[in-house]
Amino acid sequence: MAIQLIVKQNYQEISDAAFAVVRRIVTDNPRAVLGLATGSSPIGLYQNMIADHRRNGTSYAQVTTVNLDEYIGLGAQDDQSYVYFMHDNLFNHIDVKEENVHLPNGMAQDTAAECARYTALLAQLRQDVQVLGIGANGHIGFNEPGTSFDSTTNIVKLKDKTRLDNARFFQSLDEVPTHAITMGIANVMNAKKILLVANGENKADAVRAMIEGEITTECPASILQKHPDVVVIVDEAAASKLSK
Repeated sequence: MAIQLIVKQNYQEISDAAFAVVRRIVTDNPRAVLGLATGSSPIGLYQNMIADHRRNGTSYAQVTTVNLDEYIGLGAQDDQSYVYFMHDNLFNHIDVKEENVHLPNGMAQDTAAECARYTALLAQLRQDVQVLGIGANGHIGFNEPGTSFDSTTNIVKLKDKTRLDNARFFQSLDEVPTHAITMGIANVMNAKKILLVANGENKADAVRAMIEGEITTECPASILQKHPDVVVIVDEAAASKLSK
């Protein structure tokens, strides 16, 4: 099945369309497993989830969440950690239960054991939908170019480009962690449905490679062409280099 591409005019329209997908899943299955992402791309989706929860009472009390990744060396008290991001931008504002929230532990002393733990957890909690952004170099999660499509949860040395892209969230580039723990590509592909959102001209090359390029580990997101149920929602700028 080909990737379903939806092109919207702006970020708000992207966020509204993404929310419609997630809300339908939660409404149809109150016990859904939501695979979530961090970064700027899904913030509008999360804001819509919060607003709908407050306005319409859509409940996440039985939902389970699993997150894509976390920086190595950052914990819940660090405002640049992904566990902090998720609570600040979503979990603190809806009725999800803390015991149903799962992220890789960036503070784990034994990183190999943590990778094994998270992979085992994902085997038990298959995502009804996995939300993704896409890096300018085509990465999904922190699965950088060259990552095997068979990879499971692993420790990644972040590429300079990825660290530079994320430096805007830190006081300086020196503060950006050099390593992260991430779901592997096989863990992402195991989701029943994948929802990828992207906006801005800086994502146009990656979006083109993902949808129209050859399937290659040089663009990790290109493997999504082989998934049976993928919805990609982008703005016109991110779609600007597609041939059709």
